[in-house]
Amino acid sequence: MTAPLLEIEGLRVAADGAGASGGATGGAGNEEILRGIDLSVEAGEVHALMGPNGAGKSTLAATLMGHPSYKVLEGAVRFKGEDITHWATDARAKAGLFLAFQYPEAIDGVSVVQFLRQAMSARRGEDVSALEVRLSMTEWMERLGMDPSFGERYLNQGFSGGEKKRNEILQMAMLEPELAVLDETDSGLDIDALGVVGRGVHTVRELHRSLGVLVVTHYQRLLEALVPDRVHLLVDGRIVESGGPELAGRIEKSGYEPWRR
Repeated sequence: MTAPLLEIEGLRVAADGAGASGGATGGAGNEEILRGIDLSVEAGEVHALMGPNGAGKSTLAATLMGHPSYKVLEGAVRFKGEDITHWATDARAKAGLFLAFQYPEAIDGVSVVQFLRQAMSARRGEDVSALEVRLSMTEWMERLGMDPSFGERYLNQGFSGGEKKRNEILQMAMLEPELAVLDETDSGLDIDALGVVGRGVHTVRELHRSLGVLVVTHYQRLLEALVPDRVHLLVDGRIVESGGPELAGRIEKSGYEPWRR
């Protein structure tokens, strides 16, 4: 029997030291945030993780990528059957994990095309030519409806919220990960920008059918475009219910209070 693409078993996680930045839940000392998470994602599936502020959603996303601000107390994270619980972040990325940040960092002096060349070379373990990167980037920008001049701009420098998120989708397309974790990629976006992100992810998945996606979100709006196979509700560090897309509709209608009680 083939192992799931991603398998999380009994995962307990605490904030390590000063806690995480960039929107993830954290705290001083060893405050436990995740209290026993079990979740699996098969190749080609879309899973959504929903929950109120402070539930631990971004902590889980960060932990999957090996963020140093979090300490695994118990449990395991397996990727394609291999235990990666204590792997370094770069090793996870090279293996095929990708994280789209809630608040992408701006890097002055580094153009989008330069960044992508370095990232693609690291992912493949060999140097990728500038020509190959530009050809691939041009093709993907056309598919994603992006202005070609975008590639010459400094990474996220002066980008609008929608441009930053579209850039994340471009990175996901070109790096060809096997599992993409989208950490509240809909945060702060208007309805038009949400549509752009949803269509962008859909376009990437059309060409990479085996891509697994874990979407971390507060709202059902993005899920209307992505249509998840499974929805998981995270409250106070625990998954309290899992179901099909209809669960997202119930959460949208009732809020989180029924599960808090």
